[in-house]
Amino acid sequence: MQEKPSSFSIKNWSQDDRPREKLLYKGKSALSDAELVAILIGSGNRDESAVALCKRILASVDNNLSALGKLSIKQLMEFKGIGEAKAITIISALELGRRRRGEEALEKKKITSSISVFELMQPVIGELQHEEFWIIYMNNSNKVIQKNQLSKGGITGTLVDVRLVLKNALEVGATGLILAHNHPSGTLKPSEADKQITQKLKVASQSLDIKVLDHLIITEKAYFSFADESLL
Repeated sequence: MQEKPSSFSIKNWSQDDRPREKLLYKGKSALSDAELVAILIGSGNRDESAVALCKRILASVDNNLSALGKLSIKQLMEFKGIGEAKAITIISALELGRRRRGEEALEKKKITSSISVFELMQPVIGELQHEEFWIIYMNNSNKVIQKNQLSKGGITGTLVDVRLVLKNALEVGATGLILAHNHPSGTLKPSEADKQITQKLKVASQSLDIKVLDHLIITEKAYFSFADESLL
């Protein structure tokens, strides 16, 4: 019996089946998610090709790239054929994709609705396991001047410094603010603390002719808008 090769390397495949060549001649949209990840890892293991291995990895997360991006190096290395270097490569590629989403949202600059705020901030805080509070500073055309992390807390809550918010607003010339924080628990119901800090910032900002335009609670796939629910 012929011995199996040590790994199913892509370079040993027929030219029509190689993901790199497929991308080169047919374009990136012609490749499946598994084929794209296979390009990253280059080879599979003794029993399966890179694409077959990647199909199995994706199947473990219900073929959801967002869920794949949450796997740790250790979890990826549980798959035969995925060593530390390959695991790091996969995680790095998915993290670049996540950051690109944030930059694409920021390029839109103008905030037109609560949905546009969600698109801007979800890639930043939507999937975190701890709570973060962010401020979006805007000019009188509702264009984003700056977005800053104000605080970072545990899963139970975070602290907000009103003076720091207003100091920075004056420094950048903002006339409007949007508050945003995540709920790692997934709940979209605002807490009493959420309502109190919103009101506190609203009152403090008014004395400087700065408006608090909205406050969003963001989870992985959804959001709650204080403005949409008439809580401002």
